[in-house]
Amino acid sequence: MKYVLFDVDGTLIDAVDNQRLVWRTWAEQYGLDPDEVHRVALRTRPLETFAQVAPDRDPGECLAALHELEDEDVRSGTYTAFGGASELLSALRPGSWALVTSNYEHRVRGRFARTGLPVPEVLVDAAAVEEGKPSPVPYLHAAARLGARPEDCLVIEDAPSGVESGLRAGMTVWGVNAPAAVDGVHRHFGSLREAVREVLAFVAGPRAR
Repeated sequence: MKYVLFDVDGTLIDAVDNQRLVWRTWAEQYGLDPDEVHRVALRTRPLETFAQVAPDRDPGECLAALHELEDEDVRSGTYTAFGGASELLSALRPGSWALVTSNYEHRVRGRFARTGLPVPEVLVDAAAVEEGKPSPVPYLHAAARLGARPEDCLVIEDAPSGVESGLRAGMTVWGVNAPAAVDGVHRHFGSLREAVREVLAFVAGPRAR
């Protein structure tokens, strides 16, 4: 049996504008340059971002303020699923796929409810593992919960840290929703929609090809 492990933000859900707005609002609260804060936040995790842009501030306080803004955005923000997401997830057999995100489960569920996407049985979020992407731990944890061997798993990602995480876990990694391939991916698709047919073929196995 083959399995598919999906990243969420940037892969299934288009949250770029939401994250930009959240970080802009956070930066303005602290009197910081929003563009510079967002530039740093794109390549680092929140605590690392705070250390760079607000080293004199209490990181716990910074994180609490960010979480409050993110939770409010889930309640009131506008979200869209990438083309092909609903078709793909609805076609996958229960127990054959999972979500692996650096976000938190309640936010993922809120966004999926807003976009009508189905939520799988296995959802590995930031609270489920001690090490986040690019560590292989999140994807290995998802595979273990599915009862899957890493070599039987296909990772769908859009970001370098997620791609590295999947590769280090010993899985096949395909990149989507980027104009150019992320280093290391086994296949690249400009959009998620372009990958739908191939993902379903991967899960169906060699006979279906």
